Amino acid sequence: MSLPSSPIELSGRTERGRDARSPLHAFLRTETGSAVVLLVATLTALIWANTVPPSYTSFWSARISVQAAAHIASFSIRDLINNGLMALFFFVIGLEARREFDVGELRERRRLTLPVAAGVSGMLIPIGVYLAFNAGHPSVHGWGAAMSTDTAFALGMSATFGRRLPPGLRVFILTIAVTDDLLALAVVAGAYSSRIEAIPLLTALAVFTTALLAHALGVHRAAVYGMLAVVAWVALAQSGVDPVIIGLATGLLAYAAPASRSDLERASGLFRLFR
Repeated sequence: MSLPSSPIELSGRTERGRDARSPLHAFLRTETGSAVVLLVATLTALIWANTVPPSYTSFWSARISVQAAAHIASFSIRDLINNGLMALFFFVIGLEARREFDVGELRERRRLTLPVAAGVSGMLIPIGVYLAFNAGHPSVHGWGAAMSTDTAFALGMSATFGRRLPPGLRVFILTIAVTDDLLALAVVAGAYSSRIEAIPLLTALAVFTTALLAHALGVHRAAVYGMLAVVAWVALAQSGVDPVIIGLATGLLAYAAPASRSDLERASGLFRLFR
């Protein structure tokens, strides 16, 4: 296929098909397929854990080691998912929330009030119910388990059964999930961390402060924030604090802005050229 020698003429208009969707819709549509995988994995885990418990336990306890020069890092499969892949998942959630905050439904800050209040209430009410039933028992210390919403299931169910829901409602659910995650991760880090190492924790705070400073100075290079996020993740893992919170925090630091008109016109021209 040969390309025309003359440059692409810009018509001042952009292509928009009837099925064009917002980034939020594309994100939730991707979650539809992920929801099926999540449901199958959950059912498999329930059956496996209740039929062959020793095999299930040994699988999650299996360790994976990575060696770099003289240094060896070893993680169990459970830790790799809980601390590693979940950090990536929360990073994506943070990115989507930031996009909505900058150029989406949440550009009007007053729209934040209701979903944030709903997220906080959705945590306090289950805690109150749990404490009412477990007061005076040793199990009362497990109140933190009742406060958190499973974000993956919430978004998956919204994508699977809520295709006809208005975009504003999906943004509402996403904002509730982010509020819930931030508070729940803070509670887990403060109330359920068995040991806290001061130096790694201070290192993580210093690295994240550096990221905030870079954000304030207008640094837009993803590699800078990626490197800082990895360093902060390692420091938090060494400190005893759940490191997944750095994924959500880093995602919320990202920039989101509408594409320039010239970029949209050029992309539109390329679309017509290769269509």
